[in-house]
Amino acid sequence: MPQVLANPITTSAQAAISLGRRRGFIAKEKERIGGSGISIVKGAVESVSVFVTVSVSVLVSDSSSFSKSAGLPKIASSASPKSKCLFKLKMRIPKRPLPVSVSHCLSSLFSPPPDLLLFSSSSSSYPSFSTFLHFHSGILASTCISRRSSDAAKFLRPKAGSKQMHTGSTMDGTDLDGKTSDFERTTGRFGGQDPHIWSSPEGGHKIDIGKQIFCNRSLNMKNIVAVGFDMDYTLAQYKPETFESLAYGGTVRKLVYDLGYPSELLEWTFDWKYMVRGLVLDKKRGNILKMDRHKYVKVAYHGFREMSKEDKVATYGSTLIRDSFDEPDYALIDTLFSLAEAYLFAQLVDFKDNNPGKLLGRVDYSQMYKDVRAAVDLCHRDGTLKQMVAEDPKRYINEDTAIVPMLKMLRESGRATFLVTNSLWDYTNIVMNFLCGPRSVDGCSPLSFDWLRYFDVVITGSAKPGFFHDEVRANLFEVVPESGMLLNTDNGTPMAQVGNTLLRLPSNGLNKKCKVFQGGNVGHLHKLLSIESSSQVLYVGDHIYGDILRSKKVLGWRTMLVVPELEREVELLWEIRDTRKQLQSLRSERDHIEDKIHHLKWSLMFEHVDINKEEMSSEIEKLQSLREQVRLSHQQAQRECHQKFHKAWGQLMKTGYQNSRFAHQVERFACLYTSQVTNLGLYSPDKYYRPSEDFMPHEFDILSA
Repeated sequence: MPQVLANPITTSAQAAISLGRRRGFIAKEKERIGGSGISIVKGAVESVSVFVTVSVSVLVSDSSSFSKSAGLPKIASSASPKSKCLFKLKMRIPKRPLPVSVSHCLSSLFSPPPDLLLFSSSSSSYPSFSTFLHFHSGILASTCISRRSSDAAKFLRPKAGSKQMHTGSTMDGTDLDGKTSDFERTTGRFGGQDPHIWSSPEGGHKIDIGKQIFCNRSLNMKNIVAVGFDMDYTLAQYKPETFESLAYGGTVRKLVYDLGYPSELLEWTFDWKYMVRGLVLDKKRGNILKMDRHKYVKVAYHGFREMSKEDKVATYGSTLIRDSFDEPDYALIDTLFSLAEAYLFAQLVDFKDNNPGKLLGRVDYSQMYKDVRAAVDLCHRDGTLKQMVAEDPKRYINEDTAIVPMLKMLRESGRATFLVTNSLWDYTNIVMNFLCGPRSVDGCSPLSFDWLRYFDVVITGSAKPGFFHDEVRANLFEVVPESGMLLNTDNGTPMAQVGNTLLRLPSNGLNKKCKVFQGGNVGHLHKLLSIESSSQVLYVGDHIYGDILRSKKVLGWRTMLVVPELEREVELLWEIRDTRKQLQSLRSERDHIEDKIHHLKWSLMFEHVDINKEEMSSEIEKLQSLREQVRLSHQQAQRECHQKFHKAWGQLMKTGYQNSRFAHQVERFACLYTSQVTNLGLYSPDKYYRPSEDFMPHEFDILSA
């Protein structure tokens, strides 16, 4: 790593003495140690995002009075072999482009008290100092620090009542007594704090695996000129325990009161944790399936009863022509909003099987599914769900204070931002105002239009996925935010109104830079944002089919899929990584035993081979018994591993040893995927996302050797 020397030479000594003296540390140690020399071995400046981290190490040289039992770590550097670490300091200085060199700033920042200026390396009665302060990073000596030296000195001066930095901290953030320092707790390195936006002084650190963005296809953000977002389940993350339960209850009531189902359904309850995305509903047979990427059924339930391996093979594996598992005979559960209807369908299947006479006129499972879908549509059309959410958004939507900083950072980086949602303006305004609007003292969000300042274009009622087809002729209307009125436009350009029949309301300071529309298609959006190439757009959504697949296949937009379940999944994967290695070992052992059995059986087939057939038969029996033991051990361990993720469906992205159908879709259509939309704010807006290397099966053993 390159080292750059800073001047003046005495900077390191002055810095350490000044800092130590102000905390009353060096003076005490000097008095206790006596004639021992105190020196600075190195000061490290680490360039992290928009600030500089300055680390200073203070060493005490050879001294018989300095006890080894003190437990202070040795430092291997320019210090003598017998030197001991007295203390280390680390502090952050904001970095912005000003014509001030690092050495000049540090010299001003660490100016020592006047009495300490008398210290000299030639004086035997005072500490001797090393001659250089080294900078370990990619920044040059001419790299600029954010503020003028006087401003930076004010920045570092602790305020009254504030928590000062402890002087007994090592460079890795651990106190000399082994405890985690305030610095590490603040940065969240150990997961104790929420991550900070990348552009903040606290940002730019290592990101927890549950918050990382994973890359399927290379994406250079420097080529992106516009970033778009879906609203429902992307920016607005609904609480499943309240919102999904609300949707479930509304659907049940529609089935009973509007579609004539038995009143016993009103007593049913909803387990919002049971269903997962990526499942497939077999409408004709009443089965719920989980498949691998090759469309082989690996997990199957009839209602809530698990199907045996023999039943699965008989139903889905013994046909001459493989089923496509697509509409109209199958329904795909690929959105979080579909989980409630899938659970209700499973309940109805069990109810029909156990009470055949109570569902007169509904003799097949397919009709029951149609009724569930009709009930869901009724809930949406009459506004039951959205009215409840509008009355108390906090009850149904997770608050995320990182949304606004993320949007600000993207806009400040020079990119346009847009919102495309199927929700209409009235509901969109309520939800986005809750997420991005101002907060009152009691935490409520007074209804306003302030959130529009974070977007260039907002399109409501977009009717995705049809919106992504440029040939779809859909009129684009401009929305008057204050009244919700629709104005005719000519491809987004306001049309002259005839007469004075239109009542125009005052804007009340509304940010006119953002225009709100309803309807239209992707061609209108490209024109409004002056998009020259579809590859310049990054769109973030939660719906594989409605948001990601169509925008990717039809347009060539770059895409990022939001998968909230991913955060828990990757954390569990990290916890059970040793178990997965054991599973692989058991699988290899089983293969090895089977190879031995096959070889012995082959030898028994030829009489001319000079062997003891009784001994060989006995050996085969022993190996077969051992194989069965290993098989059962592997099966039990795999089931336990499976149930750690989900008691019925297992890991979201896996089905056995294969990627699940859902994972296959994510890999095919999402350039990026992550657990939360705001994870985008943890990375540089100019980041180059690069995928990991693809591996073929023949490469694994070679690379793991």
